[in-house]
Amino acid sequence: MPDVMSSSRLTGVGVGPGDPELVTVKGVNALRAADVVVVPVMDTGERGRAETTVLHYVPEDKVVRVVFALNERSDRARREAAWDAAGARVAELLRAHSTVAFATIGDPNVYSTFTYLAQTIEELIPGTVVETVPGITAMQDLAARSGAVLTEGTEPLTLVPVTAGSAVLKDALSGPGTVVAYKFGRLAEEVAAALLETGRLDDAVWGSALGLPDESIRPASDLDSTPLPYLSTLIAPAPRDGKRGGKL
Repeated sequence: MPDVMSSSRLTGVGVGPGDPELVTVKGVNALRAADVVVVPVMDTGERGRAETTVLHYVPEDKVVRVVFALNERSDRARREAAWDAAGARVAELLRAHSTVAFATIGDPNVYSTFTYLAQTIEELIPGTVVETVPGITAMQDLAARSGAVLTEGTEPLTLVPVTAGSAVLKDALSGPGTVVAYKFGRLAEEVAAALLETGRLDDAVWGSALGLPDESIRPASDLDSTPLPYLSTLIAPAPRDGKRGGKL
């Protein structure tokens, strides 16, 4: 049964793609103001990017690690059970504390586990105030580090999670605008083939571990069958004629 109406606050805080300097001032303030900060971890237990970033700003004794099925796509029952268990743990924290922050890499409203957590909490503890603090996304960071321009003038921007399949990416690449691909590391060879087939290979760039010691930023023409990190990001800029303001 759901709890009675609550006055607790759950805040999803975007902590960026990994570089602690890319957490916003508002994000840092939200992390420090919360009674506890929840960080998602996989069941293998290793420290993730969100936790590593958070520990630059709050003491470790304020951080609560909660297991999520972060990369589970094939076993729906296991995924749902993990979400339920994580939601129950966060609900327990909200009963004991007035403010709980949840740190998520990137932005809490862009392919984030926070979305599912918030839905679960709203069912378990009606009346909980749910809010988000935006964060820098991987595509913004990769654009800055590589010099790739995401959009000009009237160009559209399409963001594709390659976990949806390389065919979805190919459809997007056939359009007129810039295409960003997330989570493409396991399908790097198929992504390279799609870029080549659509004539978008030459200007495309990919990156992984942005802002971290093992950062890699490379032209997409270097892609082959070599496995890449799961969280690799690709930018394929829109075709441009090189003239200033050509897309206005």
